Amino acid sequence: MAFNNKVSRLFGKFANHSFPSIIQKIINSIYVRIFKIDMSEFGDISSYGSLNALFTRSLCRNRAIDFSKDVLISPCDSLITECSKIQNDTALQIKGMSYRVSELLGERDGLQEEYLYINFYLSPKDYHRYHAPCDMEVLQVRYFGGELLPVNKPSLKKNSNLFIKNERVVLVCRDIKGEIMYFVAVGALNVGKMVLHFESRVETNTTANQNIVYHYEIPKTIKKGDELGMFKMGSTVVMFIKNIKNPPLCDTKVRFGDSVGQFV
Repeated sequence: MAFNNKVSRLFGKFANHSFPSIIQKIINSIYVRIFKIDMSEFGDISSYGSLNALFTRSLCRNRAIDFSKDVLISPCDSLITECSKIQNDTALQIKGMSYRVSELLGERDGLQEEYLYINFYLSPKDYHRYHAPCDMEVLQVRYFGGELLPVNKPSLKKNSNLFIKNERVVLVCRDIKGEIMYFVAVGALNVGKMVLHFESRVETNTTANQNIVYHYEIPKTIKKGDELGMFKMGSTVVMFIKNIKNPPLCDTKVRFGDSVGQFV
């Protein structure tokens, strides 16, 4: 564990460093070219003073979002790697590799089987910010320190319980139907930090095996489409939510704002 976390911290230092403008522009250009990033919604590559600024780039124009109450939207630009109902408190990180949902979420009991889970994989080329998929209230934030294994398909096929082993932040929320939903940001190799805008006390990739829970007597109200936070490199979001119809198919590419289901 220590090696991957140390590598991620060192990479984070490099990514945060601001090189002279000419050199930084070359670094940014190489990154954009290698990963074939479409920069049409973002600033000019010379406007990003570090590689991390490029990683965490914000949108320069608003996305089209369906604000209908019954529509669930994708929280990020990503690939849907799995989408199904929970069975016997298990979900898939990828086909053939299951894990205990209650262990991932830090719940004492297993989730009911009417919960749908959706895995959103953010590659290094994707927009790295994540947003609220519906109007919601955050009741609790749980931070679980852990490893920083890669979350790409080869790693998901090789490492059992990868999501549970990896560092993660779990948002326990109430959705528009008053049901409990879970929004999980999973760390990965070279993700120096995961950021939550509304909770500055969460500091990831600092102390190994640190588990902290933040309770809110007054829930944090967040509107659909509002920015929740960001990964400082690619990673994965997993959502667990009840009573959703017309969910997305596996291996579907989605963008923040796209519909990924409707509330029943």
